[in-house]
Amino acid sequence: MKFIYKILLWTIITMATAFGLSGYFFVNYVFRTALDREVDQALDGSNILQFALETAALNIPAKYDVLQDIAVEQIGANLESSGQGSGRLLRISDEKKQALYASDGFTEDASLLAEIGEDTVLWQVISQDSHYYIQVCTVVHVLDRNLYLETMEDVTRVFDERGRGFSVYRWVTLVMLLCSSLIMFFICTRLTKPISLLAGATKEMAAGDYSYRARQISNDELGQLTRDFNSMANVLEKTLGELKDEVRAREDFIAAFAHELKTPLTAIIGYADLLRSRKLDEEKHFLSSNYIYTEGKRLENMSFRLLDIIVTKREQIEPQPVEAETFERYLRDIFAANTEQELHMSFEPGIVYTETNLMKSVLLNLVDNAFKASSPGGVVEVSGRVTERGYAFRVKDYGVGIPEEELKKVTEAFYMVDKSRSRSRNGAGLGLALCEEILRLHNSELCIESKVGEGTCIDFELPDRKDAGGMQSDREDA
Repeated sequence: MKFIYKILLWTIITMATAFGLSGYFFVNYVFRTALDREVDQALDGSNILQFALETAALNIPAKYDVLQDIAVEQIGANLESSGQGSGRLLRISDEKKQALYASDGFTEDASLLAEIGEDTVLWQVISQDSHYYIQVCTVVHVLDRNLYLETMEDVTRVFDERGRGFSVYRWVTLVMLLCSSLIMFFICTRLTKPISLLAGATKEMAAGDYSYRARQISNDELGQLTRDFNSMANVLEKTLGELKDEVRAREDFIAAFAHELKTPLTAIIGYADLLRSRKLDEEKHFLSSNYIYTEGKRLENMSFRLLDIIVTKREQIEPQPVEAETFERYLRDIFAANTEQELHMSFEPGIVYTETNLMKSVLLNLVDNAFKASSPGGVVEVSGRVTERGYAFRVKDYGVGIPEEELKKVTEAFYMVDKSRSRSRNGAGLGLALCEEILRLHNSELCIESKVGEGTCIDFELPDRKDAGGMQSDREDA
């Protein structure tokens, strides 16, 4: 069952119960009030008849010392005839509670006579022949006799009015429920419309349309729910987009990796087959062997860098204080044999908080890339300086540069701006990807600025960790 119908059904049940109970109590209250009024009138009538009986008995000539039964019967007949048209019935009984006079149709019920005592008045409501009566019983003391006077007042109209009241109220309740149901259906439709819109949006998104958003039509709690749903959908769409990009990047990575393996392996297999199947002169033998060795080293270098990237993505580091001069000496030793380009270095004295081997790998890759991008005789500048937040490094060349549209892609694995130049120098497009991962472990990142034909400048800054180092020393001392 739909939510709107549940609300409507429970509303109708609640209203029907409320109308039914209130109608029952209201009609019964009116009935009780009318019945109490009739009881008071019946008691007043009984008192009047009691007085009339006493008066009539006193007016009878005193032939006997005791009021005779025949006289009582005559008085009863006179009292009934005087009250014709009022619908009142009476019965007079003697001391033994035997009827001396009774109106036609008077009930044979003697329960009140059995219960009445001296100087008491009893009454009850009885049903007889589809009519309702108020029966009143009282004791009359006259001429040394105790007589019992009973009256019956017809109150059928009071009960008929109660029945008509219930009938009218039932019809009124039905009409009210019908009108209320129509109004509540309209209200429920308006109230649950945001839920319907959310359900529709959910179906659209489940069908694959992640750009679909629910329309907000109110500012209440349901409106807030709609806003939260749309915010969640925005985050979900963004996350799915990132996942798609990641999947695409992995596919590109696998394709590039396969391609990078295929090229050197083809050459290695071809030259190896040439060496084993033919007898070559010394020069061709040397060239073939050298090509196999060069391509093998490129594969080895690529595998090591891939392994480094995988390791850095899974590891955490604990940076240690290192003198900046350490990296300057390392770079001088590594590139001392380079005669094609000039290496200019300028490091300010300072402390660098890093993992030494990883940072050497970063600087080595950046400088190596700068050399590859520079023409023979070009200059590569490497500098370091102390900053307010730590220590900053810069590697700058004046080589070919990187197109602006390529800057965001150069840190992707196997991405190469100029594939022919990179392969000719044993490059595989892994250096900057490795640097990016190592700097991520240091809470840093590469900042690349480049112009085609003017060169490239790469900066990164390692944060100062004096407080962390001090805390670590304190713990060790403790």
